[in-house]
Amino acid sequence: MLLRRTPRYTHDLAVAACSLATIAVTALGCARSHPTSGLAATLTFKVLVYNVHAGKDASGKDNVQRVADVVRDVDADVVLLQEVDKGTKRSGGVDQPAEYASRTGYQVAFGRSLDYDGGEYGIAVLSRWPIRRDSAIHLPVDPPQERSGGSHEPRIAMFAIIAAPFGALTLFNTHIDASGDDRWRLQEIRTIEQLAQSAVRAGATRVLFGGDFNSTPESAVQVQLRASGFRDAWQTCGSGEGLSYPADSARKRIDYLFLIAGIECTAARVVNTQASDHRPVLFTLRLANERTP
Repeated sequence: MLLRRTPRYTHDLAVAACSLATIAVTALGCARSHPTSGLAATLTFKVLVYNVHAGKDASGKDNVQRVADVVRDVDADVVLLQEVDKGTKRSGGVDQPAEYASRTGYQVAFGRSLDYDGGEYGIAVLSRWPIRRDSAIHLPVDPPQERSGGSHEPRIAMFAIIAAPFGALTLFNTHIDASGDDRWRLQEIRTIEQLAQSAVRAGATRVLFGGDFNSTPESAVQVQLRASGFRDAWQTCGSGEGLSYPADSARKRIDYLFLIAGIECTAARVVNTQASDHRPVLFTLRLANERTP
């Protein structure tokens, strides 16, 4: 188990895009490897998208062990986690990223969204394979969105490059605004679109973007993402509506994985568990235009 802490996020998009291009080119060179004799078996892999509700289920009971059990039970290779606490008072000072890594045997990288309740709050990536580089990038909105009590919750996108057996896998994870008005999410996805485009321009050949987008398929947010070339994995390989929230009586599809480059989806399912307030969504993927003999 290896715990990586993502540096504090970059605020300026131009700087972020430049940094991302530099990181991507460097890490792609590090992560490329010659295929092993077992490559055919690794052409298919699994990604789980899971909002874990800061270590509690919908009734407020601790869920870290149950989340780890879900990850192992579905045999995910990579997990995109949202709502992760690190050392907060409300979570008893628990370093949840480290706990997830310890209880699954995976590597982890944590992206801090904000300081909260004596600790940190953000998103994370778990990976069966080495995480070579990671970074957290601020998703700006104007004016800054004020919440109850005058506080602000900044949103981020987390970038990671994973050294998979088939080569470099570039991942983005995010958790965007949850308010009823799309105005904030539409601003946040502008940065998300530019980040994905920057990764492809930098030479990344296998790119995924996932997370809790707090928007249903017919929303302006999802319409805009699809128009910009984000391929909704569920629409290509899922069966049914893909409803994932709330966990006890799922009525909304707000948890997504997008295929940006070099990856196609062969199957997708919503995992029926109430370990969190969301149900996790599992995607089985393969390298585009490749088939296992």
